[in-house]
Amino acid sequence: MQQESQRRIVVTGIGVVTPLALDVEAFWQRLVAGECGIHDLTTLDTSQYKVHFGGDIPDFDVADFVDPREAKRLDRFTQFAVHAGGQAIKDSEIQFDSVDRNKCGVILGSGIGGLGEIEVQIERMLTKGPDRVSPFTVPKMMVNAAGGNISITYGLKGPNYAVATACASATNAMGDALRSIRLGETDVVITGGTEAAITRMGLAAFQNMKALSTRNDDPATASRPFDADRDGFVLGEGAGLLIFEELAHAKARGAKIYAEVLGYGTTSDAGHITAPDPEGYGASAAMREAIADAGVTPADVDYINAHGTSTPLGDKAETQAIKSVFGQHAYKTRISSTKSALGHSLGASGGIEAVILCKTIETSTIAPTINYETPDPNCDLDYTPNQSASCEVKIAMSNSFGFGGHNACVVFGKYEDA
Repeated sequence: MQQESQRRIVVTGIGVVTPLALDVEAFWQRLVAGECGIHDLTTLDTSQYKVHFGGDIPDFDVADFVDPREAKRLDRFTQFAVHAGGQAIKDSEIQFDSVDRNKCGVILGSGIGGLGEIEVQIERMLTKGPDRVSPFTVPKMMVNAAGGNISITYGLKGPNYAVATACASATNAMGDALRSIRLGETDVVITGGTEAAITRMGLAAFQNMKALSTRNDDPATASRPFDADRDGFVLGEGAGLLIFEELAHAKARGAKIYAEVLGYGTTSDAGHITAPDPEGYGASAAMREAIADAGVTPADVDYINAHGTSTPLGDKAETQAIKSVFGQHAYKTRISSTKSALGHSLGASGGIEAVILCKTIETSTIAPTINYETPDPNCDLDYTPNQSASCEVKIAMSNSFGFGGHNACVVFGKYEDA
């Protein structure tokens, strides 16, 4: 249970890069309207692939956000993070010259990192020889490059590291950020996740393991979490970054507060490397941990942003896990999977979904699970089908589960001054 003596942590800034929009307000408006960001891929030639669609971001031009010379030294996943992080910092109105930079950190998640750069340089080595491999290869491909570049840009000298737990990466990173501030190690942490895995190898690898939907005839309806006709997830990309800040620190500078970060839980299935535990034991344990850490009960939770990837096994297991934790209250709790509109951005998804929690709490609006057409008797909860819903949300939770058996959960709440 959360202790009274613990430092309280709030969210004071948010930023996103998504297939729907490159700024928070446009993203939120399109999301709650039920619009879909999934389409035939344009950043990749898919003529030789079985899957031709996904949630790529063709209108992202890094030159709009970063000096073009500097951009050449950044892989796409880092470019996303730099842009989303810049948004969050601007939104928070924090002035790093006026705070202790030694207590400002960056903890980001990414499941794969600079896969695009790895592909480019391997091809160059094989066709032109090892002497033609770029000297920037390692600084671009390493998973910690996104956080490292943000830290350098803003002179942040606190903890700076990357978390790589597949699709749970961003949520594990946010959990670490929460703990860092609670312990007094930091006052401010830029956290969340970023991913750019829609590459030749990324698409081929996921399609060949038969993880992806193959609805090439209708991409916009391919991601259909909890629907009986779901056939796999849709690969997406993007970033979601947030400013976590100690409450007194935020109040002292008059910061806007989106939500309070109340709790975090993380576990491992210790089972299959890709398949979820069929009963959702690890997932339910992570939810229980997060709820207990937040000092609330399952009945207090108003909304769950589900992991909900649109896979036959995953959605069933998550539903079972929610029922295990919430009992009959599971049928009263609002749930939605926003991956129906965005696809699955892997290690970035938890960060984007945390931004969604903030907007849900701020606006009393729950974004829908779109493409929900055929009920599945194994998935029989209220998934907010097809239309957004209006209701006050005081406590919200986000689930993230990753290959390797990683489970992570965060609980946010409406900020109330004690």
